[in-house]
Amino acid sequence: MDHRGVTKISTGTTIMAVEFDGGVVVGSDSRVSAGDSVANRIFNKLVPLHHRIYCALSGSAADAQAMADLIHYQLELLSLEIEKPPRVLAAATLARALSYKHPELSAHLLVAGWDPQNGGQVYATLGGMLNRQPFAIGGSGSTYICGYVDSAYKSGMGREECRQFTKNAIALAMVRDGSSGGVIYLVTITKDGVKEEVVLGDDIPKFYDE
Repeated sequence: MDHRGVTKISTGTTIMAVEFDGGVVVGSDSRVSAGDSVANRIFNKLVPLHHRIYCALSGSAADAQAMADLIHYQLELLSLEIEKPPRVLAAATLARALSYKHPELSAHLLVAGWDPQNGGQVYATLGGMLNRQPFAIGGSGSTYICGYVDSAYKSGMGREECRQFTKNAIALAMVRDGSSGGVIYLVTITKDGVKEEVVLGDDIPKFYDE
């Protein structure tokens, strides 16, 4: 609850992004919580910031969406000014600046995408940090899968390997974390464009204890 006694709507969440040679895969679960209740089972937490740049939302749903909207607006202005698409680093820098200047916002964005200068890129921006990583995880569910992702990640994985890696990690978090659940949203970004998909039902990976 906030200072007025109002229950915050939280994305709860497991978010993830992985680089591969030629692009990135971004994924999330779809559950949104309000206290102990599920407010939305199929909320898409993967938000486009610009062509071939996405962010994954966690934290307060309202704060995260407001940050994403502002970054999208600023990137549109930047692209008009420079007369070409902005770099992924520019989007991540905007996210970092917002996070640092407004610590009252309860939100964490993973920024990922592709640009001609540096290919596929993943940036973590929590608390004013700006760190490019081969893969990144976030949200309440991430604490349950740290061991799995550290052991399963292998440098040089291809597009489909990264896609399966992301699906497996988010599915594991959904089993363990009460604030994560629903379906799995995936976005694959390359120089050729963006592919969005939803993984549900029997297509969600199953594990030994289910």
